[in-house]
Amino acid sequence: MERANGQPGRLDGLGTSAARKARLTIRPSPGPHNALWYFPQLTGGYGRVARNAAIIQLARYTPSLPVKNALYRLIGMRVAPHASVGLMVMFDIFFPEDVTLGEDCVIGYNTTVLCHEFTRQEWRRGPVIIGPGATVGANCTVLPGVRIGAGATVSAMSLVNRDVPPGAFVGGVPIRPLRQAGPASTPPG
Repeated sequence: MERANGQPGRLDGLGTSAARKARLTIRPSPGPHNALWYFPQLTGGYGRVARNAAIIQLARYTPSLPVKNALYRLIGMRVAPHASVGLMVMFDIFFPEDVTLGEDCVIGYNTTVLCHEFTRQEWRRGPVIIGPGATVGANCTVLPGVRIGAGATVSAMSLVNRDVPPGAFVGGVPIRPLRQAGPASTPPG
């Protein structure tokens, strides 16, 4: 498929699932069972995962944004000083260090941000980058390897299964453009 500007890609302006998957590390299950059975050896052990889970749970209920962001940084997330994470947001407990939150981004209530996928035959891991000034609405799911561009908006209850370009307004399951992308907004400061 070719866009009007001669560049390969989707006609709707969104990234492809293939681009997201290209960012993933994909490995076969290390044993005869589904890959989730082997999470301790794939993720750094029970202690590390339990620590991440406890800190993420504490942060989910913390009303203070500076405290919440400090908790996320404790587990390796890259969080800009003025990133805003809503109540009950669930970040990946296995690989939180693969999450980057840009300056003045907003992550809405009860959204899930995943950096891993376990399947019957394999497991996958990839970074999630939410750019400066981006907004992710409530109750969304963001899959591993996704990049949400600066100033982009993802409407509530969306499945973000591919990249969102800067300034785009997307939504749905899976996401689709809801309005043409305009110039990316520049966060203040």
